Amino acid sequence: MAAQLTPAVRPFPDVASLSRAAARELRDRIASALAVRPCCSIVLSGGRTPRELYRALATDFRDDIPWDRVHFFWGDERYVPADDPRSNYRLAREALLDRVPVPPQNVHPMPTDLPDPEDAAEAYAETLRAHFSGPWPRFDLVLLGMGSDGHTASLFPGSRAVVEKERWVMAVRAPVKPLRRLTLTLPVINRARMVWFLVSGAERASALRTVLVGSPAPQRCPAAGVRPINGGVTWWVDAASAAKLRLPARSGTGV
Repeated sequence: MAAQLTPAVRPFPDVASLSRAAARELRDRIASALAVRPCCSIVLSGGRTPRELYRALATDFRDDIPWDRVHFFWGDERYVPADDPRSNYRLAREALLDRVPVPPQNVHPMPTDLPDPEDAAEAYAETLRAHFSGPWPRFDLVLLGMGSDGHTASLFPGSRAVVEKERWVMAVRAPVKPLRRLTLTLPVINRARMVWFLVSGAERASALRTVLVGSPAPQRCPAAGVRPINGGVTWWVDAASAAKLRLPARSGTGV
């Protein structure tokens, strides 16, 4: 496989400008994918920063995207009902999916209605196998966030899921509530064509510097384990989260 690409960092003054620029580029990335493949597959994330991106897509670019050719998946999910305010699926549905003409069969949320999360993890792996024909899923784009502890998706420091090599989806316990989660594993994320981290807030500045400037072990800082083996990584960051980095002053500059 091709060598890993050096991460790009896109700094912006605030979440609003970050979200508008990311939505515009996401529209263009979808168009590029659909020029060579019949459909485009995107993994959605939870959190405040992605919510603003979803809203920008649903308003500014609603009419620019052929939604019937885009399939949506999730990188992780809290093991709560789909209508729970903490649900990543609910967040994406309210901010984006209910506001654009995406067919229901193109939306693939992680199941959280099974009694056993382990069964739910295997069920979601089967959903991925049904969609992707290769030996591993290959998403066009994976959207991720990062916590102040360096976790991403529901891959937390010290979790056995961080070192998983074979399984595509795992049931895990988080150090914060809700404790039960489902998450994609690093081997799946690292086979994506592109990964975007959306990071905002001063509380993440130290973790962001650690990932981009240091050389942390993924078990200590799981976001550092995101290294696509035949794809790229872009970090979309606001001024607060990038405060401990030396970055060009012009917003949107990749370095």
